[in-house]
Amino acid sequence: MIKQKTTRTIGHLVATFMVGVVMMLVASSQVEASSAVNTYILNHKLTPANVTKQIWSGFPQNKYTTGKPTGVVVHETGNPNSTIFSEIAYMKQNYQNAFVHSYVDASRVINIANTNYLVWGCAYPGNGEFIQFEQVEVHSKVAFAKEVNNAANYTAELLHQYKLPLNDAAYDGKGTVWSHNAVSKFLGGTDHTDPTGYYATSGKQFFGQAYTMSDFYQLVKHYYNAADTSNSTSTVTHTTLSSKGRLTSSNKVTQPVTIRYHHGQGTESARLNSNYQKFRLYNHVKGSDYFTFYYNWNNVLAKSGQRVYLDARCVKSPTKTTWYRVRFAKAANAQKYWIYAGALNFNPIEYSNSNRSITIKHGRYALRNHVYGSEYLSLVTSSAKSILKRTYKANKKAVKTYPTGKTTWYRFKLKGHNVWICQQAL
Repeated sequence: MIKQKTTRTIGHLVATFMVGVVMMLVASSQVEASSAVNTYILNHKLTPANVTKQIWSGFPQNKYTTGKPTGVVVHETGNPNSTIFSEIAYMKQNYQNAFVHSYVDASRVINIANTNYLVWGCAYPGNGEFIQFEQVEVHSKVAFAKEVNNAANYTAELLHQYKLPLNDAAYDGKGTVWSHNAVSKFLGGTDHTDPTGYYATSGKQFFGQAYTMSDFYQLVKHYYNAADTSNSTSTVTHTTLSSKGRLTSSNKVTQPVTIRYHHGQGTESARLNSNYQKFRLYNHVKGSDYFTFYYNWNNVLAKSGQRVYLDARCVKSPTKTTWYRVRFAKAANAQKYWIYAGALNFNPIEYSNSNRSITIKHGRYALRNHVYGSEYLSLVTSSAKSILKRTYKANKKAVKTYPTGKTTWYRFKLKGHNVWICQQAL
């Protein structure tokens, strides 16, 4: 909701404050749950609306106090009975009090004021720093999902247009993605809490779960990353902050980030360790180019020592961190999650060099690219049946320890590639 220049009544201020407190409590209770709205958008592959420019020459054109915009403020109109066209018409008639750059609904993004100039949407000092747009209230499940999808994509487009980093301002007032509520909280000059209440109420009504600015930010992140011209690099932004902690300038430095996936057979397992709750379950590897959100551990009824089944491993560089795709049931079609390696324990394996000659005597065993059940995960490369009675020189030995015993594996060269075989085949 835009900040009018008129004075508000005490009753309205108290009501607004109480709504803000209630909605913040609702939002905080939902932070660790995956967003039902974002999941719906992802599953239904909703396509954001293109921006329609209808710039009106009657708006004043004043330069940003920061030279160029340093972020985007998300509003909502607070009017359950208006349409995008009636809102635009009203704003043109009353721009002396307040106006914003654009309006968004379920099917449109209409830009009515030049984003190169400031608007009057959230009072001083925010007006001099931010691009601002309003969301019109909609009244159905599909319409709400489409609207926030349009708004998130538009926010990401604006950040790219003005070469701004992606940074959530909701928690510390230092960022590029703002709600009117965050402006009120960190910058002052306004008392509004939108779109917090609208998001929470609509999310609860249509999806059974309050939608939050944190959820919205994850959707912005999805589109921001998707629009990046290079999928092999991530942008690290160093910001200069004003005396009030606001972003005033940025300098981009790119660092190469590589994400490599390695598949396993799908039947190998590990166990959750005692520290597993320090980490989260994700739908994709955190920091990847995919639309990523996380789940609450209560959703899977997990406990320390529980067996999980793995079918893929991911290694991120330059951080050299490892992630696993896991499921909590043996069935291959069970729900899958990604988790950081620090949450898992594997059976210990001791590796050593070897020069032993080995002869393949039993054909029912598999040749693998790694020891079965190791942290590397393994795939079957061939069958011992194809090399029966042949002798090879082993170059590595691995002893895997189970709670009930040990197994030994040997590695040797076959057609120029290293393969592993269990001792039972020898």
